[in-house]
Amino acid sequence: MSDALEVRGLRKTYDDFTLNDVSFTLPEGSIMGFVGQNGAGKTTTIKLIFNMIGRDGGEIKVLGLDNLRDELAIKQDLAAVFDEIFFVDTWRVAEVEKVVSGFYQNWDHSQYTGYLKQFELASNKKISELSRGMKMKLMLAVAMSHGARLLILDEPTSGLDPVARDELLDILLDYIGDGVKSVFFSTHITSDLDRIADYITLIDHGHIFYTGKKDELLEHFSIVKGGKEDLSDELRHKLIGQSATRDGFIGMLPASEVTGLAADLTIEPPTIDEILVYISKGEAR
Repeated sequence: MSDALEVRGLRKTYDDFTLNDVSFTLPEGSIMGFVGQNGAGKTTTIKLIFNMIGRDGGEIKVLGLDNLRDELAIKQDLAAVFDEIFFVDTWRVAEVEKVVSGFYQNWDHSQYTGYLKQFELASNKKISELSRGMKMKLMLAVAMSHGARLLILDEPTSGLDPVARDELLDILLDYIGDGVKSVFFSTHITSDLDRIADYITLIDHGHIFYTGKKDELLEHFSIVKGGKEDLSDELRHKLIGQSATRDGFIGMLPASEVTGLAADLTIEPPTIDEILVYISKGEAR
């Protein structure tokens, strides 16, 4: 299996933030969730992939091509959906195609109109008249109508109601159904990733904490709950972050550290959200 996206040793330094040695790969035909708290480096990484900002080191390959040397060729096969729409409010849906189609060699008019019908987007409506969910669908229609093999999304479900989010996830699953197209999906709503992601890359303060299969990430950690009397100094030292509860504590441990814990402790599998929370509370190990 080839890789849709390969990032190696990526570095970018600002006065108050450093993206340091970021490396991960997204296999072709897969969906990767890109997660981390605000300011962790997600948007910086995406801007570097699109060569919107200069990097200080590292290498990025998109569909096997260097994102600097082969930038123009790559962008024919690359599409993006961000959390804000950049089309002019007074444009009508039909006019969007007239503006963007000229940028892409493989623009498919019938595919675009097919998406408009599937997404129930009226061609005579102005951008300003569309709901947030409809605007997201319009951006997806544009992104998927020029044969793009890699779709990069930056917080596309933020602010959407549950029904609109569910529809968007169905669209993404259908998009990768041919086994060739891939999705790189940055989001704070990790329940979306529970449903559709094959891989997770977790970034924390500019460093990669984990990258790999989603199921292996969830199997790697355990949530531990107990009373105040159960929180020994040894356990406190092992926990990756902890929170006080009314009756005791809750925290996260590597699954390998669970063996030998007191029998009256409650051990549960984590969610992606819980992993993010406890990484932010404790030192990432």
